[in-house]
Amino acid sequence: MKAMILAAGYGKRLRPLTDHTPKPLVSIGGKPLIVHHLEKIAQTGIKEVVINLGHLGAKIPEALGNGDTWGLSIQYSEEGPDPLETGGGMAKALPLLGSETFLLVNGDVWCDLDFSSIPRSLESNDQSLLYLVQQPEWRERGDFSLVNGRVVESESPQYLYAGIALYHPSILEGAKVEKFSIVPRLKQAIASDRVAGILHQGEWDDVGTPERLHAIQANHGN
Repeated sequence: MKAMILAAGYGKRLRPLTDHTPKPLVSIGGKPLIVHHLEKIAQTGIKEVVINLGHLGAKIPEALGNGDTWGLSIQYSEEGPDPLETGGGMAKALPLLGSETFLLVNGDVWCDLDFSSIPRSLESNDQSLLYLVQQPEWRERGDFSLVNGRVVESESPQYLYAGIALYHPSILEGAKVEKFSIVPRLKQAIASDRVAGILHQGEWDDVGTPERLHAIQANHGN
């Protein structure tokens, strides 16, 4: 299995910090956020990682190199100054990811999930497995519900997508390399009962605003 870290976004809500620093390079506990992800990935035995690049993207290879520091091989998928969003970023990276199920991690989440506990495959008909968390106070509405290990949509969704998932490349069948969100394709897969879910009960946050970043740093160090 390979892994992909989504690291191309602008991080607009974290400005002015992200005017000069890509959000995945923001420091928590004395190291960049994306390094925490790489360390977790390395502990699973996964060796190959793809990182997409967009806003201030050149700074990420400068900081991480080829991955040798963590016993990984990192390849970069460059999207240019206008990032392709989740679906477009995944579609562009597919030649590097191959034809098998891959692990996808949002570069801007903070989570204590043990990546070694993530399954290494999907059920035969599934296109995705999403990690979900309880709806945080700062979010007015959840994303999905969970019924018997299956992700479903409902009128009152109580769980938030955690930014950690398994995807099979088939969910991108026919996709062009252009700017688009994976969400419509994911919802189509959910409607066809092809998406599993696991609820993570531990620590999780989206490093999306200065307030949330400072709260995480207060608990874990800058």
